[in-house]
Amino acid sequence: MPALPPAFLDRPIAHRALHDRALGRPENSRAAITAAIAAGYGIEMDLQLSSDGCAMVFHDDLLDRLTGASGPLRQRRAADLAALRLRDSDEGIPTLAEVLDLVAGRVPLLIEVKDQDGGMGANVGTLERAAVADLAGYRGPVALMSFNPHSVAALAELAPDLPRGLTTDGYEAEGWPTLSASRRAELREIPDYDRTGASFISHHWRDLARPRVAELAEAGAEVLCWTIRSPEAEAEARQIARNITFEGYLA
Repeated sequence: MPALPPAFLDRPIAHRALHDRALGRPENSRAAITAAIAAGYGIEMDLQLSSDGCAMVFHDDLLDRLTGASGPLRQRRAADLAALRLRDSDEGIPTLAEVLDLVAGRVPLLIEVKDQDGGMGANVGTLERAAVADLAGYRGPVALMSFNPHSVAALAELAPDLPRGLTTDGYEAEGWPTLSASRRAELREIPDYDRTGASFISHHWRDLARPRVAELAEAGAEVLCWTIRSPEAEAEARQIARNITFEGYLA
């Protein structure tokens, strides 16, 4: 399995880039990415799939929270998504290819492939193929991850040389209303780490004391965490995690 490069452990990672809407830097925007590069932070970002098969740098399934449009992102073409305006900015939604050109290897990129199945199931592959195609030939530290283990397994087949990991959580019911209790219980214990060839997890920071996290760390897994929002939380998380993703303050 490809190891997580040291660049992902030697500096904090800005969650959805160094975003601050009050300063005209929405999450996952070019402005937020540029600010993270200038500050020397790593960048965590999210991928969703356009209707014409492009990997788009955007967190939500729906457009409503972050743009003036509504409805699922996956129902619109990449060109139409680029023409939308992110709230509090004059930017559209970027493609992964555009972001890779912007970053150009200057800081590490931790790329989360959002679940496209709807229930952490096996109906995946199109977004993973689009992301891997964009990453072909990219020079710079990059790692891929997903909450959906099937997505990580697909990435292992499509790009066996790229570092990959699982985004993980305690999976409490209120945070995962679309998942059954049995599926949440299964995912909670991170059973797919070995079969996906993962080299790291990025775990919810409030759940870092889970015994399974310690077991994986003892077996050689790198442990990152999400999402830290204060220096006090950072100090607590770093007692277990090797690195953090953060937002809302400067780590």
